[in-house]
Amino acid sequence: MIRLPATAVPLPPATHGEGPTWDADRQELLWVDITAGQVRRASVGDDGALAEIAVHQVGGTVGVVVPAAGGGWLLGAGPGLTHLTADGGPRVLLDLPGEGGSAETGGTRMNDGGCDRVGRFFAGTMAFDERAGAGTLYRVDLDGSVSVVLDGLAISNGLGWAPDDRTVYLADSGPGVVWAFDYDLATGAFGRRRTLLEFDGVDGVADGLTVDDEGCLWTALWGGGQVRRYSPDGELLAVVEVPTDNTSSCAFAGAGRDLLVVSTSQHGLSEEQLAPQPDAGRLFTARPGVTGPAANPYRGPLTGLRVA
Repeated sequence: MIRLPATAVPLPPATHGEGPTWDADRQELLWVDITAGQVRRASVGDDGALAEIAVHQVGGTVGVVVPAAGGGWLLGAGPGLTHLTADGGPRVLLDLPGEGGSAETGGTRMNDGGCDRVGRFFAGTMAFDERAGAGTLYRVDLDGSVSVVLDGLAISNGLGWAPDDRTVYLADSGPGVVWAFDYDLATGAFGRRRTLLEFDGVDGVADGLTVDDEGCLWTALWGGGQVRRYSPDGELLAVVEVPTDNTSSCAFAGAGRDLLVVSTSQHGLSEEQLAPQPDAGRLFTARPGVTGPAANPYRGPLTGLRVA
């Protein structure tokens, strides 16, 4: 098994950093600060150095950002879907029925997600109090219809597809599991489910994830200070050590798509816990010797979204 160190990126830390995403058309790295309600963008140099381009204030919470073929970016934000225009202006597209509210009222918010190769957007939800059963995974189809794919989740989290598009992986951070589903690219349907990985919390729990070009799964361990690489059969192949507890997600970025970018978070850490980990909330990078795909853009409409 290979062990690699990760290096902190000298950009301002996020409070609750999540969801690094490589926008190949713009040659930009995207990520979010969930609780600050921000979408952040950076360039990636040939030497792996990141330079921040912009910070877009969306308001509320932002769980996931993907590039939109129609311009700008599609967000899972607040209780639904928002279009962030190319000039940085947020425009709410749809609030999902049954989602929303506040932490005080037992409400829910959008969390992680991504697009398949066709351009459908999938995004999940979670309750602010992380209770079991409150999370749902939604699909936005190319005709703008929005439907439920899975319900009864706790924290619908990392999502990624195998290179042949026949398997989709989903993490539910509540029970600490990563599932592998048969996937029908023609319809966007999830099929037979098997448990690929289970975590008992001792090493953290599975959070955001990506799948590399060799078909291996990289998952960030929330509370574990690591990103781990697993084979499609669940064999542990490599560990990237990150010197802060809450590693939240990861993605491959850069022109060569060979720079692993890891997001981290300060969320839930006390001042005493943060003291020995001053880089909590920053991005980290490593060169693991493999490549991964850029984000698939959302290819559906940016007006007229509706619940199916």
